[in-house]
Formats: sequence, C-alpha cells, structure tokens
Amino acid sequence: MNRTLPTVGMFALLVFIIALNLRPIMAAMGPLFPLLQRDVQLSATQLSLLTTLPVIMMGLAALAGPLLLRRLGEVRGIAAGLVLLALASIARGFDQSATMLIISALVAGSGIGLIQALMPAQIKRHFGAKAGTLMALFTTGIMAGAAIAAASAAPLANAQGLALTLAIPVVPAIIALLLWLTISRGIAPIQSTQPPRAARSTRAWLLMIFFGIGTGAYTLVLAWLPPFYMQHGWRPEQSGYVLGALTLTEVAAGFVLSALIHRFRDRRRPLLVVLTLILLGLISLLTLGGAQAWLPTLLLGLGIGALFPLSLIVTLDHANTPEEAGALLSFVQGGGYLLAALMPLIAGIVRDRAASLDSAWVIMSVGIVLLMVMALRFKPHR
Repeated sequence: MNRTLPTVGMFALLVFIIALNLRPIMAAMGPLFPLLQRDVQLSATQLSLLTTLPVIMMGLAALAGPLLLRRLGEVRGIAAGLVLLALASIARGFDQSATMLIISALVAGSGIGLIQALMPAQIKRHFGAKAGTLMALFTTGIMAGAAIAAASAAPLANAQGLALTLAIPVVPAIIALLLWLTISRGIAPIQSTQPPRAARSTRAWLLMIFFGIGTGAYTLVLAWLPPFYMQHGWRPEQSGYVLGALTLTEVAAGFVLSALIHRFRDRRRPLLVVLTLILLGLISLLTLGGAQAWLPTLLLGLGIGALFPLSLIVTLDHANTPEEAGALLSFVQGGGYLLAALMPLIAGIVRDRAASLDSAWVIMSVGIVLLMVMALRFKPHR
C-alpha cells in the first residue's frame, strides 16, 4: 500500500497546533488560584500538585520513550496523548473537586508526556532536513499555548465561570486529534528496534541534574509567579498577563539562542550569561516584591527561555552518534523532569507554612548558583 507523507507546510501547521495543547492545563492554574481556594478550598500544596504531577508524568514518559516508541508507535502514541488531554479537560468541566483536579493532572501529564516523547522522533524520522525548524516551531507552540492560557484564564473564569474555563482546553485538543488522525494516515509505522541504552556515566548524571534544576526554575515560575503577584495586591487577570508576557519572552529568547549559539563552540560562556539573567530575575522578585514587574519578567523570560534549549544542546554535545544522542536525551530529560517536579511542590509547602514565596525564590537562587559551578565543567570535547 502506497503512503503519501504530508507536505512540510501542512505538517508544520499540525505540529504547532498539537504543541498549543501541551501547557494550558498547567499554565492556567496559577491565575486561577484565588478561585480554586474559594470554590474548591484548594491549599497551596494541592495547587502545586497540579503542576508537579504532570511534570512527573513527563519525566516518566521521557524515560520510557524508546519503549513507548516500540509498543505504541509515533502515530498511535501521539493520538493517545491528545485523547488523554481531552478526557482530562472534560473531567474538570464536570467535576472541580480537589480530587478530580489532581487525578486529571495525572491523566493530562500522561498525555503531554506521550506527545513530548514521540513527536521529536516523528519529526526526525520523516522530516529530517527540516527537523531544526520543526522542533523550534514545536517549542514555540508549547510556549504560545502557555501564554494564551495564562493571560485568558482569569478573565474567562470571571466572565463564564470556573467549570467552563477548566473544560475549554478540550476544544483545541479535539481539533488537533481530528487533524492528526486525518493527516497521519500517510505516515507509515516504524519498524520496531531495540534502542541503545544511555551510558550512566558521571557526566550523564551531571547533565541530568543540570537539566532538572534548570527546568525547576521554569516549573516554579509557571506555577507560582501569578500567586506571588496576587500576594502583593495584583488582580488575578493582571498576574496572568505577567506570566503570559514572561512566556512570550521565553519564546523570543529561544529564537535568539538558536540564531547565535553556533558562534560558541564552548557553551560555558552563554550558559553563565543565561544563568546570571535567571539569578538576577529571582533577586529582583525578592527585592522589588510587586513593583516594576517588567524587570523580573524580562530577566526570567530571557534566562529561562534560553536555558531550556541550551541544556539540550549541551547534552547533544556529549553524544557521538544519533542513537547515543537519543538514549542520552531520554535519560537526561526523564530524570531531569522528575527532579524539576519537586520545585513547585516545595514552593507550595513553603507557601502553606509561611504565607510567602520569598523562601522559594531563595532556594531556587541557590540552585542557580550551583548550576553556575556545574556549568564550568562542561568543557567542549576535542
């Protein structure tokens, strides 16, 4: 049976639409915290679980990526991920209890993890010549979805209620699923192979810890930046706009990094610059409080937005073959996401006990200083 691959343009649009679905279910939670506290009696620790649990599932899916690829395949696996996202959104529309929110976070995280583990393989296998462009578009779609959700959640909840706001992500998920099922008919299933295992060397563990602490800065800001500004008297919709602006700054930083990183064979200098931006952003949150939000937004957005792709680039620098790169990325991202999931949870526990997030910013600042020391060890191979 002859199969016709979709055109690059058609597939690029599809990749972007699917990516839009991968963060709204987490990014909307921070701006909705006052409503969730009032209507659901959700504690800060429980709110943190709505970010922590999906990130844990993302980590487990990354670790199981080669197995998922063999058992499900790219086409069925991505479709299953979109179905799980749709089911989680529908469940939240019908039941806004704390128990259902936590269960649906696990379900949604499983869907996100499936898609994030399988989409890069799909792109590389069928559109290798355009893989860099498509991966940049995939990342942009992820951040754009987070920005839209963060900016629209509170205004939509005030206008239409909490149930509709929590259920609305089902619409883009179903649209993406229908498009995927239609367009992916032309994509042949892969042949099952046994992938290589990543060498569990000291350097692999170092890269995993580096990725995990760096991603912890992203998950911490995603979950707790809006409640931080609400703690300083901002309205929920205003705090959502700040998170949306920060997310768009992350997108811009990712594009700038992609354009400039080829000039730096030694990645340590750009790593230290990016980490310094994040550290200054965290310090500005501590010193400015709710004032002049543009400064921490700019610093954190530029720093976090550049650190994520730069962490992956440094990881790839330590692989000699495509197969080794895939295995190393699976280990680094899998373990890293599990480590990153701890930061929002720690912040939630701190918030419940101290009614302030300043301690969470201090803990993250210490983590960034540790990353600076670790970055000095990432000397380029000959």
